[in-house]
Amino acid sequence: MENIPVIEQLARKIDEVIARLKRMEEENSRLRNELVAVKGQNEAKDAQIAKLTEELTMKDLEIEEVIGKIEAMLGE
Repeated sequence: MENIPVIEQLARKIDEVIARLKRMEEENSRLRNELVAVKGQNEAKDAQIAKLTEELTMKDLEIEEVIGKIEAMLGE
């Protein structure tokens, strides 16, 4: 009859391991979802940065054009 407590103890440990595994799976799933969301935000920010960089380049070209016109006017 000494084996019954050992078996019960083993069963409890197995239950604890299973419960811990379920918690870890839930946490893993939550982290995976969070990672997907963060990647999406990162892609949106990258797109915004690319757009702003393009706008800045266009503004630089406009400034260079205006400076060229001013220089041409001053040269006349």
